[in-house]
Amino acid sequence: MALIVQKYGGTSVGDIDRIDAVAEKIAKFRQKGDDLVVVVSAMSGETNRLTALAHEMMERPTPREMDVLLSTGEQVTIALLSMALEKRNCQAHSFTGSQVRILTNGEHTKARIKEIDESLIRDEIKRGNVVVVAGFQGIDAKGNITTLGRGGSDTTAVALAAALKADECQIYTDVEGVYTTDPRVVKEAKLLKNITFEEMLELASLGAKVLQIRAVEFAGKYKVPLRVLSTFKEGVGTLITLEESSDMEEPAIAGIAFERDEAKLTVAGVPDIPGIAYEVIGPVSDAGIEVDVIVQNAASNDSNDISFTVKRGESDKAKQILDSVALSLKAREVVLDTNVCKVSLVGVGMRSHAGIASKMFKALADENINIELITTSEIKISVVIEEKYLELAVRSLHNVFELNDPNCENG
Repeated sequence: MALIVQKYGGTSVGDIDRIDAVAEKIAKFRQKGDDLVVVVSAMSGETNRLTALAHEMMERPTPREMDVLLSTGEQVTIALLSMALEKRNCQAHSFTGSQVRILTNGEHTKARIKEIDESLIRDEIKRGNVVVVAGFQGIDAKGNITTLGRGGSDTTAVALAAALKADECQIYTDVEGVYTTDPRVVKEAKLLKNITFEEMLELASLGAKVLQIRAVEFAGKYKVPLRVLSTFKEGVGTLITLEESSDMEEPAIAGIAFERDEAKLTVAGVPDIPGIAYEVIGPVSDAGIEVDVIVQNAASNDSNDISFTVKRGESDKAKQILDSVALSLKAREVVLDTNVCKVSLVGVGMRSHAGIASKMFKALADENINIELITTSEIKISVVIEEKYLELAVRSLHNVFELNDPNCENG
């Protein structure tokens, strides 16, 4: 008998019929004899609806009251799912995050889990119940309801799996698992049977939307076997485990991620003196804007050009800051380009396979795609290119690195 933690996202429980279908799936698992803890999100669109209501009431709702409001979405789902299970003679017991006592810090709307008291859950499991827990939420030391931020239900599920020492944490979503890239861009994208935590973390941080970064970090830290599956289609999904657990040599590339939400800023003609990079980047970071790819080029007349990327939605704010910085540094100009994107190769096999970068650059050159910025790590190569070439670049790289699914009818 195994202890499984399952998580069902908003699309999986989007309406009464889908909640019934999830209950049917859970009941079949119970018939196999497995113990189950089920974490659910709010019904699809509910968090947006509640957020809109809050902003109708006041322009800037207080974070504490937003947490009180948004946490009700999951409370609806746990009650309805428990009813659907009991209708099938599958005994269930629902808990909110505060009832379980998922203790978090006090940072409203983006709290972090500090500890979990799993005793109540274990008691219900011993009674033969399926335990249904509201994801995305907890309670701070003062008894205030807190939420973990968008996508926090994944983190709740992994944290519960770690606390309960579950045999596996299964994340059910609207895709069949983790693919070599987005199948909407490359029809021949291949479903991965296995991927390492390290690779999944890179893919998630570089634009892959299958799993939340915090959930992957949590799973890797506590060595929780994590599986991504489809709610709507049968299959084994993708198992995410530690690299050393693999019994076969890793391929050079596990997948290709991309991010459209990018903008490039260039501060041209800054003085070539020690500390100049900090003088340029520091004020942007101090404003809470995340800086990504950074390149400094030596220009003429003892000056440099510094280029970096930020999220597109924060690019205007970043440029305003840089215009002021450029004035004080007597830089020549600040240029903002919002027509760029980032494409990344990810794979632990890069450590043992030479020539990945040159192969990537040649593939892009063959398609006449200019590389504007480059950044690398031990298992990742990212390039910034014009956004109009994104899909061409991804398809070309997917083909060159032989990631296509040979069984795909479109291949």
